[in-house]
Amino acid sequence: MYGFDYHRPAALSDVVDLLTGDEDAKLLAGGQTLIPTLKQRLAMPTALVDLSAVPGLRDIVAEGDGVRIGAMATHATVAGSALVRGVLPGLADLASHIGDAQVRNRGTIGGSIANADPAADYPAALVALDAVIRTDRRDIPGGDFFTGLFETALAPGEVVTSVFFPAATHARYAKFPNPASRYAMAGVFVARRGDDVRVAVTGAGPSVFRWDAAEAALSVRFSADALDGIVPDADGLNSDMHADADYRAQIVAVLARRAIA
Repeated sequence: MYGFDYHRPAALSDVVDLLTGDEDAKLLAGGQTLIPTLKQRLAMPTALVDLSAVPGLRDIVAEGDGVRIGAMATHATVAGSALVRGVLPGLADLASHIGDAQVRNRGTIGGSIANADPAADYPAALVALDAVIRTDRRDIPGGDFFTGLFETALAPGEVVTSVFFPAATHARYAKFPNPASRYAMAGVFVARRGDDVRVAVTGAGPSVFRWDAAEAALSVRFSADALDGIVPDADGLNSDMHADADYRAQIVAVLARRAIA
C-alpha cells in the first residue's frame, strides 16, 4: 500500500467536507474491493474516509409500500432482515448468495453499487425494481444510476446514503455464479408491478441492462414458457476465459425462465 490519512467522521456533513477538501480522498465502506486494490498498489488515495461511524447508514426501514436500506447495511444484514424478506423476499435471496460468508458480513450495498462492478448482483435488482438511490444531495432512479463499466451517475464527492426498493408482485433473481469468486457470470432479476414488467441482466455485459424482448413477451403473458425460443443478442456481451458471449446469451435465457418459475 501507499501511505494515506485515515478519517472516521461521525456525521455525514463531516464526510462531505472531507471529500470536498480533498479530491483524491476515497470513501471506505466494507472495503471488499478497495482494500485489495490498495494492497496491489492500483490506487493511491491521499486519504480514506471511513463511513462506519456515521449514524443511520445501516438502518433498514419500511417506507411507503417498500423498504429503504441504508448504504452501510451489509449483504448479510439484508439477507437476514425480516422486513426485507417480508416485502421483497427475492432481494433478500439475492443478498444471501453474494460472495461467501466473509464477504457478506463485510460488504455493503452502498459500496457495491457505487463500485458498479459489471458482475455484481445488486445492479440487476436496482434496475428491475426501479429503485431510487438517495445521496447526500439528490435522488437518482435506478435505471439512470449505472452508466457503464465501473461507472455511475455519481458526481465527484457524492455519497450514497440509502436505496429505496418499492414492493413488487413478483421479484426474483437467478444467477450463474463463478465457482471461485461467486460473482455473476450472468444474473437475471425479473420484477412485475401491475402491468409493468422489467427484466434486468447483470454479469453478461459491460454494465447492467434491461432485456427488452423478454419484457415485451412477459407483458403479454407472464409465464416462463412465454420466453421459449427467445435469446438475447450476443453482440456486445462479455467474452472471457470463463464464457464467451454466445454462451452467456444462452445462460441469460435460462436464468430468466428460472426467475419466473
